[in-house]
Parts: sequence; structure tokens; C-alpha cells
Amino acid sequence: MATVYDVDAGKLNEAVAKDLRESVKLKKPEWANFVKTGANKERYPDSDDWWYNRAASMLRKVYVDGPIGVQRLRTVYGSRKRRGHRSKRFYRSGGKIIRTILLEFDGLGFTEKVKEGRKITAKGQSYLDKIASKLKV
Repeated sequence: MATVYDVDAGKLNEAVAKDLRESVKLKKPEWANFVKTGANKERYPDSDDWWYNRAASMLRKVYVDGPIGVQRLRTVYGSRKRRGHRSKRFYRSGGKIIRTILLEFDGLGFTEKVKEGRKITAKGQSYLDKIASKLKV
């Protein structure tokens, strides 16, 4: 049986995002269509599926690097901001998006809260491993 480590991360994220949208029915908030992903961005995301792509990426990140907290995830998804003539500066991603997705995963039973942040549960691990094994074949 293949695990998350055995398949390409991009392909896994696409498959998990599609499954979260169709099978799991992950809830996308109404405000998600109008929000920027961080202070470093000028506009909101172009893709309509960005919420599910971010959720799939975060679930994989909790699997690989867990236990991991919101601040470390904000750093992972942050980037540099163009500030005109001034030098570029790194800004962390917005925390509300990350907290909302993690609370959804807690409700589904994929992650659980521990002292150091969030870690993957057995249900979440088996969910990702099943999708990874389908991709490996």
C-alpha cells in the first residue's frame, strides 16, 4: 500500500482537492470568494477551487510535518510582497483561512488538536493513504 511519501505532491493535492469537493463535501464559507489569502497579495485568488486546493495541501502538510501549528502554516503559505521601489519583504499568509480549514478537518475527524498544534488522526492518515495508493497504481 502506497503512502503520501510515495507519490508526487502535486498530483496528490489535485486528487485530494477533487475528493474533498465531491465526496467529503468540505464546506467553503461564503466569504471565501472575496478574501485575499494574505497581506502580500493584491487580489483574491483567480481559481474558484482555491479553497479545496489549500485544504488538500494543508492536510498533506499536517500529515508530513505534524504536529504543526497555525503560525508555522502561515509561514509556509506566505510569500514576498512587492512594495514598489522599496525592497521586497516577506509576509505571512492570513490566519483565518488556515484556522477555518483546520476546524473543518477537526470536525471531520482528520486532524486533532494537541499541545504543539494539529496532528493527523488515524482516519485522516488512512484517507490520504487510500488516495495515494489509487494514484500509485
